[in-house]
Amino acid sequence: MIAALYVETGGCYYGLPEVDPWDVVRDARRYAGPHPVVAHPPCDRWCQLAPVNEARYGHKVGDDGGCFAAALDAVRTWGGVLEHPALTFAWSAHGIPRPLASGWIRTPCGGWTAQVAQRQYGHRARKWTWLYAFGLIPPDLRWGPGPVPEVWISADRPRSELAARGISQMQSKEAKATPPEFRDLLLSIARDVPSRRAAA
Repeated sequence: MIAALYVETGGCYYGLPEVDPWDVVRDARRYAGPHPVVAHPPCDRWCQLAPVNEARYGHKVGDDGGCFAAALDAVRTWGGVLEHPALTFAWSAHGIPRPLASGWIRTPCGGWTAQVAQRQYGHRARKWTWLYAFGLIPPDLRWGPGPVPEVWISADRPRSELAARGISQMQSKEAKATPPEFRDLLLSIARDVPSRRAAA
């Protein structure tokens, strides 16, 4: 069994065998094990636009009600993987080293971090993403930017640049969605926790 934390109600983690989805109603901050996890903590208070939103609306950077901290604790306690947008402020706030352009690097706490483009796993945009894994030796991934994007999101290029160049932008709902192939990758990492924990 894998616990999928901070996922969309009725989204791509629902209806899968041996996957226990935790949406906003269940409140994944209360997850107390015992299964490995795939965690998608909210990113709007940590992303590149968070300082702009703080200046504009007063939403303080990192003020997510403890969601990221709880997700990180769950991954470190039960094993698994956490994903967040590339360049998230959460990494530095929680002492996780910035990943390299490709490949996993070991963190001082005994975990692993990496950067991957979701374009490599079925997303129509590039969608650079940072991963943090714990309790296993993570697998090799498809490194690099992947195929040319079909459409762009402001996380890939500044919104003003996209508008000036007349490049079509993906709508927010699709941009935030996890492609099934990427979901399956994350689940496969979490499922490796019991078999690889001793080797890690």
